[in-house]
Amino acid sequence: MLTLAFDTATDVATSALVDEGTVLGERVSVPRSLLADVDALLRDAGVGPFDLAALVVGTGPGSFTSTRIGLAAARGLVLALGLPVAGVSTLDALAASRDGAYPVIDARRGEVFVRGPEARRPDEVEVAGKLCVGSGAVRYRELLEAAGAEIPPDDDPRHLPRAALHAGLAEAYGAVEEIQPVYVREPDAKPREA
Repeated sequence: MLTLAFDTATDVATSALVDEGTVLGERVSVPRSLLADVDALLRDAGVGPFDLAALVVGTGPGSFTSTRIGLAAARGLVLALGLPVAGVSTLDALAASRDGAYPVIDARRGEVFVRGPEARRPDEVEVAGKLCVGSGAVRYRELLEAAGAEIPPDDDPRHLPRAALHAGLAEAYGAVEEIQPVYVREPDAKPREA
């Protein structure tokens, strides 16, 4: 089953084209480049959009805007191509990078997203003896290492919510309306009062 997967919840967007567990291509960029990345993946594999059998999208948590970019792109592609879709937590994809990996995503505002999912201050997260991966682990490296965490080098691919891992974690495919973002907290932007 030819599957397109992507995650834009963090500052780094990942996308992959996977066929029956074999990764045909993978890209890493920024969320606003997602559709260009998808086009390049399809072209490089010599396939077109109508060859796709399914789509997998990262549901967050992460940046509100970045998460919305991925979900909006998924909605458009699924509706246009008539594909089944599955949503996979960005935290779960990070955790799948290695057995025992503990995902920590930068939530900004002095917080990190961790499993639960929940937003917590980095000094409140119990990390002793854990392999911490993700943008939050990189940003709060000094604090987390002082608390006993092991953190790979900043450029280690385990810090990326790799889309190929999303494809492998997808379980149930369904309608796009069933895919819900994982925001954890309210967005920073508020509507203007009339």
